[in-house]
Amino acid sequence: MTGRRGRTRRAIGSLAAWAVSLSITMTSGFAADGLQAGAAARVLEATDDLVIGGGIGPGKASGQEGELRASAIVIRAADGTKACLVACDVLMLERDVLDPAARAIEARTGIPFDHILINCTHTHHAPTTVTVHGYNREEAFSKQVGKKVEEAAVAANDRLAPATLKFRRGEESSVGKNSRLLLADGSIYWVGSMADAVRPTGPFDTDLPVLAFVRPDGKLEGTLFNHSTHTIGTVKPGVRSPSFYGLAAQELEKERGGTFAFFEGASGSTHNLDLKIPEAIFRIKAAVAEALDRAAPRPVPTIRAKRAEVTLKYRTYDEAAEDAKVVAYCTKRQPAPYHEATIAVFRNSRKVLSPKQGRDRKTWVQAVVLGDIALVGIPAEFFTTLGQEIKRRSPYRDTFVFELANDYVGYVPDAPAFDKGGYQTWTGLHSFVARDSGEILVDAAVGLLGELQPPSRDR
Repeated sequence: MTGRRGRTRRAIGSLAAWAVSLSITMTSGFAADGLQAGAAARVLEATDDLVIGGGIGPGKASGQEGELRASAIVIRAADGTKACLVACDVLMLERDVLDPAARAIEARTGIPFDHILINCTHTHHAPTTVTVHGYNREEAFSKQVGKKVEEAAVAANDRLAPATLKFRRGEESSVGKNSRLLLADGSIYWVGSMADAVRPTGPFDTDLPVLAFVRPDGKLEGTLFNHSTHTIGTVKPGVRSPSFYGLAAQELEKERGGTFAFFEGASGSTHNLDLKIPEAIFRIKAAVAEALDRAAPRPVPTIRAKRAEVTLKYRTYDEAAEDAKVVAYCTKRQPAPYHEATIAVFRNSRKVLSPKQGRDRKTWVQAVVLGDIALVGIPAEFFTTLGQEIKRRSPYRDTFVFELANDYVGYVPDAPAFDKGGYQTWTGLHSFVARDSGEILVDAAVGLLGELQPPSRDR
């Protein structure tokens, strides 16, 4: 009898343990499939004397709201393959900063260079990290960003622990819109009055994917989300800020836990034209939270990733024709004397570019596939229609574009948009590659995605 009672108690104990395990699995969505994840952030330190990136002239900020950060998520798949995704709260960065940062991450973590994607959130309220328009990049700050990217990635790698990926393709359709409005005189809107706007000239991408890495106890380790609107606007005037996406991420962290990171989508042609920033923050938070609450587990048996070095061309142009475009728009749409300063900035910019006409400009295109979710890194302020073309042609149903990743090659419109003209196509340090560059980048990205598809027997 004693032996039977012992066996019975052991059976009951095993059943209870199984029930607890099942409860944890059902509550947290955790499945022991071998996936690991770690997330960490490092703060970018800035002072009021630094020039802010994003304007036409060299403006400065007084004070700060929220944090400017480098936020990293490291993922280790069931088969041991790894990837590192880093988001930086700066306007954009070039290869001379980002390549060494990625190489340092590779050396310290063993994550292959091709598996490291570094994206800029494109906030217009951080010290400038690129020479563009009427100012040069802040060199010391730019170097600091590269170092903080490395530190955040290493810290995230050190936190690797069991997790499950929960994914949902969310949606947010009200925070941004296509901002290249056709005006009554046939020009494309940039600044000034929109009273004579006729219609938008391109699409808006409402996708807001959320990828959350959840611990076995149900707590969030790291969450990333992606959306496609220019990151412009602060709650307080004249301060440094990660803007509405970054502020939303940091508020969500306080409410949900873990590290939240925003990755900028293809937003070269989209802006928030209507909402005040507190409302934009509220709506982004609501969209992310809804997607997070409805996210479902997604297996990541392996990670595939690849970079390709792509050769673009510096644009050749007619100086008189380029000057006439800028002068016509600015004298009509900007009040004096501001238009004179703007015109001078573009003239000086073209002087810098003139000797580079027709030369090669090498850059990166990247694809990272987490299980069956594809993330594409594009090094440009990429027009939304080009990002959507990658999604349409991708062999992966869930494909998302991260612009300003791994390098910066200026605005890149699609060919029809280039022909329509407007600020994003005016030749300058903000827009300098040849007309067909967008289509070249799309083809390269789609080609990488095709190469990363598993053999048919694994699909």
